[in-house]
Amino acid sequence: MSLLAARTSQLRVRGHHDSSRVTYVELFFDLVFVFAVTQLSHGLLAHLTLTGLAQMTVLLIAVWWAWINAAWVTNWLDPARPAVRMMLFALMLAGLVFTTAIPKGFEDRAGALAVAYVAMHVVRDLTMLWALRRHDAVNFRNFVRISLWHLAAAPVWLAGAFVDATLRLEVWTLAAAIETVAPIVGYWVPRLGRSTTSDWVVAGNHMAERCGLFIIIALGESILITGATFAELAWTGEHIAAFLTAFIGSVALWAVYFNIGAERASRQIETSGDPGRLARSGYTYLHVPIVAGIIVVAVGDELVLHHPGGHVELPALCALVGGPALYLLGNALFKRLSAPNLPLSHLIGLGLLALSVPASFYVTPVELSATTTAVMIVVALWEWLSLRRRHEA
Repeated sequence: MSLLAARTSQLRVRGHHDSSRVTYVELFFDLVFVFAVTQLSHGLLAHLTLTGLAQMTVLLIAVWWAWINAAWVTNWLDPARPAVRMMLFALMLAGLVFTTAIPKGFEDRAGALAVAYVAMHVVRDLTMLWALRRHDAVNFRNFVRISLWHLAAAPVWLAGAFVDATLRLEVWTLAAAIETVAPIVGYWVPRLGRSTTSDWVVAGNHMAERCGLFIIIALGESILITGATFAELAWTGEHIAAFLTAFIGSVALWAVYFNIGAERASRQIETSGDPGRLARSGYTYLHVPIVAGIIVVAVGDELVLHHPGGHVELPALCALVGGPALYLLGNALFKRLSAPNLPLSHLIGLGLLALSVPASFYVTPVELSATTTAVMIVVALWEWLSLRRRHEA
């Protein structure tokens, strides 16, 4: 029977001051996703077309579900337990295969990508069912529903590996859609009903810290690309300007997320009567455009570093304006969960970014990059100053 259900509890013990801290093994697990974010940005850079964008978007969603589902699992299970650690190591191995296959996921490595991704779901879900069966009846039923939804998506992921690239995009979009819709409908299953967020026992500060660390991972990937690219270039005035602009832009991205939103959201989820709902909305969903924005910004930075002068081509325009816009939009919606209104600074920032599109016909790529970076600085300073005055009043 111990093979079907854990005899001793694998759950985190709640109540003491460090019961919900992020552990070293979780940080070690996240290293795979440093590589994943790098692969996604390089994949987008290599395929700067609408089709390439669509392909990388589907794979970004898959990467995000692979990571956020693991974050939810370690919110409930204790990573200090040997069985939980072995699960994380198994997920790392499958995740590394999945991530390695990303650049050729729509070519000859589709099978490896799909099998590795499905394997991550299987390992994670079976471990949760085993851990919860005797020790948390409510969450056990929740994971029965979750497992059934993942089983419904698995054949679609696998089938996509055996069709041509164009149809594969459509099939994998369907698979990603199934997994994305599932939490919204509460993983509803006939006869088993649906899960409710009030049933989910969530350590809010753990979830907030985990997602904040993923943002750091994504920003770190942007810094990595900037440094590696600049190291290979001649250090001309234009290249130095592009390098400094990219670095300052990364600092501005950090400030927009961490200066206000991250701490405020952490406090909000800790005091909420339904932390599961906030964790699902704010962290499971609204962080996707934030991460996507960072990846697109990194692509724009590399394009500018290689070609700082001349005319702004359409791919560079989309990356330099679209990346910050995605990031601001995601942050605005995320911060709205812990505030009465959308932040005015972010809305003004989105307006300024829109105005930079017609201006792009008259500036060089490095000048457009500096313009969008300036917009992000204005947003970060505006929000910080306005909230500081409000607290002082």
